[in-house]
Amino acid sequence: MRLSGIRLSHFKNTENCETVGLDCPERVIMSMSQHIGAPAEPLVRAGDEVKVGTKIGDADTRMTCPIHASVSGKVEKIGEMLLPNGKTCKTVEILSDGLMTPDPDIAPPVITDKASLAAAVKESGCCGMGGAGFPTHIKLDYDEQKTRIDTLVINAAECEPYITSDYRELMENTDRVIGGMKLVKEVLGIERAVIGIEENKPKAIKLFRERLADEKGFEVLKLRSSYPQGAEKVIAFYATGGRIIGEGELAYDKGVIVLNASTTGFLYDYSQTGMPFVSRRVTVDGDAVGKPGNLRAPIGTPITDLLAACDTDMENVKRLIAGGPMMGISLYDPGLPLLKTNNAFLAFKTPAKKEVQTACIKCGRCIAACPLGLMPAEFERAYDRRDREALNRLKINLCMNCGSCSYVCPAKRPLAEKNQLAKGFAISR
Repeated sequence: MRLSGIRLSHFKNTENCETVGLDCPERVIMSMSQHIGAPAEPLVRAGDEVKVGTKIGDADTRMTCPIHASVSGKVEKIGEMLLPNGKTCKTVEILSDGLMTPDPDIAPPVITDKASLAAAVKESGCCGMGGAGFPTHIKLDYDEQKTRIDTLVINAAECEPYITSDYRELMENTDRVIGGMKLVKEVLGIERAVIGIEENKPKAIKLFRERLADEKGFEVLKLRSSYPQGAEKVIAFYATGGRIIGEGELAYDKGVIVLNASTTGFLYDYSQTGMPFVSRRVTVDGDAVGKPGNLRAPIGTPITDLLAACDTDMENVKRLIAGGPMMGISLYDPGLPLLKTNNAFLAFKTPAKKEVQTACIKCGRCIAACPLGLMPAEFERAYDRRDREALNRLKINLCMNCGSCSYVCPAKRPLAEKNQLAKGFAISR
C-alpha cells in the first residue's frame, strides 16, 4: 500500500544559505496564542522589567504552552492583536534594552523519567516547529498503562517548496538533533528511532547515515520527494511499515511519537541550558526578496525586520505568506510578529492569481491526490447542502488541509477552503 500525494517544484533556493543571527529588535510583540490549544494569559504588567527567558504568559490547562520573553527590557503595554487566522488574542509588548540579558533563574531541567521530561518540555514553551504548533509535551505525556511506544520518528521531510529552515538545522546542528533523538529515546525507553529525510536532500541523508552508523536502534529513512510527505500521518505510515493513524487518534495511540527535526534540536539545547523557546530559524524567500536566506530571530520580532534584513522590495510586495505556498497563510500586515510556528516568510511581487471556477467534471483527480484517500469533491457537495451527517460519514475531520486537492483540480474548485469550512460545520451544533 502507498499513500498518495503530488509532485511539486522544490524551489529550495536557500538550502546552502547558512543561518544568520538577526540583530536585537527595538521591540517585540509577544502573542499569547502561538500554539494549538488554550491561549496564555499575561503574567506581567506594563512597566515590569523582564529578561530573556522570563515567563510572561501561561494558562492553567494541559493543552497550552507558556510564553517567555525573547529580549530583555521593559514591558511597554498589554495589548491585543488580530491573528492571521482571524482570531484575536492578547499580547505583551516589550521595549528592548538591547542587552539580551538572560534571566538569572534559568537552569538546566532535571530529567529522570517520562513525567519529568514532559513537565520540563511543557515549561520550555515548546510547540511543534514544523508549522502546526501542537504542544510538544502532549506527545510525551501518554498513558503508559494504555500505550507502548516502540518508534520515535523525527520528521525532516520538509516537503513544502521554498522552506529550508529544517534542512539548515540538519546541516548546521547535526549533533543537537541526534542529541535530542537520544534524549527522548533513552528517557522513554523507545527501541527504535527513525529520522525521515526526503531524497532531494542527499547531503543530509549521507551526513546522518555516517553519524548514526554505529548507533544501535537508529535509522535514516530516505523518503520519496513528494508532497505532503512531511505530514505526521504520512511520515508515520512510511516509518512504521504501514500504521494508520485514524480519526480522533494521535500518533502515540499507534505506538509512535513524531517530532519535527528543529523541535528535536531545541529539546536537546533546552536540556543542556534551560533556556526556553525564545528564538527560531526562518527562511525568507520569494521574488521580492533581494537576498534570500535563513535567519535566526527572537520570537515577537516584527516580520518587517526579517524582510528588511534580506533586502526585500517592500514597495512591490503583492503577496506575503507565512509558511509555504501550499499550507501557509497570507498575511494582512508585514508588521505582525514572528510566532513560534513560523518557519518561513515568502514575499512575491505578483498577486495571487484569481482562477476561474467551473463545474466539477467528476474526474477523480482530487481523490487520487489526497494522501489519506479522502473524497474532497464529495466534501464540497455535502458542505454546500449543509449535510453534517454525510461530512462525518466521509471522515471530514481526517483532512489535514494540505491543499493537494485544490492543486490538481482542473475545474479550479476551492476544495481545500471548503474542507476547512466543512470541518468547522461538522463539529458545530
